[in-house]
Amino acid sequence: MNLQADDFYSVLSHPMRLRALILIKQVDELCVCELTHSLELAQPVISRHLAQLKEAGLLLSRRQGLWIYYRINDDIPAWINDAVQITTAGIADTSPYKEDRIALITMKDRPNQVCC
Repeated sequence: MNLQADDFYSVLSHPMRLRALILIKQVDELCVCELTHSLELAQPVISRHLAQLKEAGLLLSRRQGLWIYYRINDDIPAWINDAVQITTAGIADTSPYKEDRIALITMKDRPNQVCC
């Protein structure tokens, strides 16, 4: 992977992409429906942001039945992993990131529990 610093920060410059990445980092893997619920955005909007994160190499996806799950790419460079980890730790308890996590935790019918 050859992700440059300007590309990394550019893709995270949109608040929704940053919020999605932080939420995924906190729980390891999320379905699109979990992100639409937590971030209160329509599925096409979430999917477009996730596609940009994936295209940049930050996320990987897998399909399970009808659902697509996203997780942080294990092959990102160490400096990017460190930046994501430090950022997550630093802002997880601030708004809107804290509220995103609460919305996820309180979501009914989450995948892998009951299909959403």
